[in-house]
Amino acid sequence: MKKIFAVILTYNRKDLLKRCLRAVYSQTRACDGVIVIDNAGTDGTEQMLKELDLPNLEVHVLSHNIGASGGFNAGFRIAYQKGADFVWMMDDDVIPSPDALQRLQEADELLEEKSLARAFLLSTAYTEGGLITNAPSMDQRRNRIDYENWPLTLEHGIVPVRRATFVSILVPRATLKEYGLPLASMFIWGEDTEYTLRITKNAPGFIVGNSKVLHLRQENGAISVLAEHNPNRLKYHRHYVRNEVFVARKYYRPRRLILSVIHQIKLIGQLIGMKEFAKAKIVFHGLIESSHFSPDVEAIDAPFANLGVTVRSFILNAPQQLATPSVVVGRFEPVNEDNMSEQFLRAVYD
Repeated sequence: MKKIFAVILTYNRKDLLKRCLRAVYSQTRACDGVIVIDNAGTDGTEQMLKELDLPNLEVHVLSHNIGASGGFNAGFRIAYQKGADFVWMMDDDVIPSPDALQRLQEADELLEEKSLARAFLLSTAYTEGGLITNAPSMDQRRNRIDYENWPLTLEHGIVPVRRATFVSILVPRATLKEYGLPLASMFIWGEDTEYTLRITKNAPGFIVGNSKVLHLRQENGAISVLAEHNPNRLKYHRHYVRNEVFVARKYYRPRRLILSVIHQIKLIGQLIGMKEFAKAKIVFHGLIESSHFSPDVEAIDAPFANLGVTVRSFILNAPQQLATPSVVVGRFEPVNEDNMSEQFLRAVYD
């Protein structure tokens, strides 16, 4: 049976993470491993995790925040090097239905039976109010008689897609091996768009209608600097602008790139007209950065040192004698801790 590892990226949202973990551990198709990537949180996430009664929960605490892009990069890399056949990736604010993973696996088996290549499987995401969120873009490739091919699997509640998000995405090992990792240097916003466009170059992903997840805190709609009122998040909109133009340049026709640049210029003018000079400056800086932003893709087995972090790792509620893993990430040294029902591992990534 193929091994599926769930990977959850978290940063200072311990209450959401707890809900997410409970849902992941309640799946009708149990995960073969559950990994949490703590992006250097400061809200007591680590202590909360130690108090949970969840078996064999593997936690990797990064030495500093490397953004969602870096965190997802680390998560895919670690799961792959531990031997995962599939990586089930999500943020800490994703709450899967009990059969979400089972439905993804069943869809993969159906596509395998039909000899249909697939880059990934994707759950259907809803807000708490029942609205669709994180909708992917449909794959519009044509068949040999020049008709769009997307209705081919519609009777099974499965539709081919291209651009998608990391909201309950199931990525096969073969995809990771062929296309490498998300671009850590994108930092935040758009890394999932870039990655899914990259890995669907030759075969689509598929959204699975009966695999459902809640994506919490999504009722405010799409990301927009105009609507941003959180000063801690405002500075990150520079990455959003830079990444959007970068993706347009890399994956779309020149017309799309031109329209993207014009949109940002108009946005700067709009913000100046509203006397939102700080926001206008952020958009301007992002636009300038986009002109020379062109990071290289890392292979799945690239050195962990590329991320520029050290990692402290431990396994919660593990058996007393753990089998030596067939593949280890970094260099692990067991640490004896009294009065704790967990096995600690220190990881040093040189």
